[in-house]
Amino acid sequence: YKRQTLVLLGATTGHLGQSLWLREIAGREDGAPPPVDLATERRTGDFLRAQITEGRIQAAHDCADGGLLVTIAEMLMETGTGLRLRDVAGSIPAHAFWFGEDQSRYVVATADAQPLLAAAQAAGIPATILGETGEKDLVLPDGTAISVASLRAANEATLPALMEGN
Repeated sequence: YKRQTLVLLGATTGHLGQSLWLREIAGREDGAPPPVDLATERRTGDFLRAQITEGRIQAAHDCADGGLLVTIAEMLMETGTGLRLRDVAGSIPAHAFWFGEDQSRYVVATADAQPLLAAAQAAGIPATILGETGEKDLVLPDGTAISVASLRAANEATLPALMEGN
């Protein structure tokens, strides 16, 4: 994703029920899972597929498991590219915005965000620019920098460590 813009497609409400964040950080396994709206899933999926066919999207990843920040980290680890995130949470608490598991959301990489944003608006699909790639780190909106290489190393060490009983 060298010199790409990452865009969030879909609406965010910050749904944390039954989420990885709730289980791993808060130590809880309660709340209802995020509601699924099949019509929205279909409309968003059809839009995503059309934009890929049009050549506007170079990569896409769903946001269901772990939320938006986990999705972004997975995408960056795949390419080794960093990203400076914009502060786009709005009125949603930051932890709910970045780790909520709302449905019908995708992070996409595009070389030219404006045609994608215009198409999304015309289709009634919420679209938000998350940031531009080109950094070596994942830089959070508060300025905290996390090395993409360290994210990858930690991710790749997890399964072997579990298999060794660590």
